[in-house]
Amino acid sequence: MDLPNLKAERLYQKISTLLTGLIKDGTFAQGVALPAERELAKQLGVGRSSVREALIALEIAGWVEIRTGTGVFVRQPDATRAEPAAADAEFSAADLLAARAVIEGEIAALAAKNGTDAQREALTRNINMLEAQSVNNAAFLDEDKRFHLLISEMTGNAVLTEVMTVLWNKRYSPMFTHLETFYADKHIPAAMNADHRKIGEAILNRDARAAKNAMRAHLRHVHHKLFADSPDGDAA
Repeated sequence: MDLPNLKAERLYQKISTLLTGLIKDGTFAQGVALPAERELAKQLGVGRSSVREALIALEIAGWVEIRTGTGVFVRQPDATRAEPAAADAEFSAADLLAARAVIEGEIAALAAKNGTDAQREALTRNINMLEAQSVNNAAFLDEDKRFHLLISEMTGNAVLTEVMTVLWNKRYSPMFTHLETFYADKHIPAAMNADHRKIGEAILNRDARAAKNAMRAHLRHVHHKLFADSPDGDAA
């Protein structure tokens, strides 16, 4: 007896599969705007972050077009179009940020305790370089990466540095980069650098608890920036 393979889908993938079916059967026709995030979340009984990730998955797969400030619109049907769940099935961006908050909080605490004088000087220079960036572009991202990896190196634990490298590289996934494209303000560095300064000061002061709390607050802040406001003006 042959049994079918069962797919373990995340919630946002289940939502995107449902919406794809409604597009295929004509419930949502070409050019039609999908209901606002808040309405979809209410009707489906789910959180808005999962709805947003589902819409991003549909955008990546070519089923919809997200128009910032206007809404999310169904694209022209295409028989060769991939299913959205296959477009970016590795992980949820919200899950990534939650995991980073847990892990990087502990990393920051250890960095405050174990960082060398040379590393502390390097961290100060890095924060100054970050604060010289005013646009969310490649230069800012490079300095941001250097900031988080340097803090992991300050723990003195090579495994934690490797873990941090893996976590950081996941932000280059289609899901995360599309979220940034549509929802992150290009001038976000000012807000993020205020967080970086607080984290850095706590580490330089060797205050492990403050460093941990500041890092976790920073990653909650990133989550808020990516999931708080919708392109159709449907605010959180």
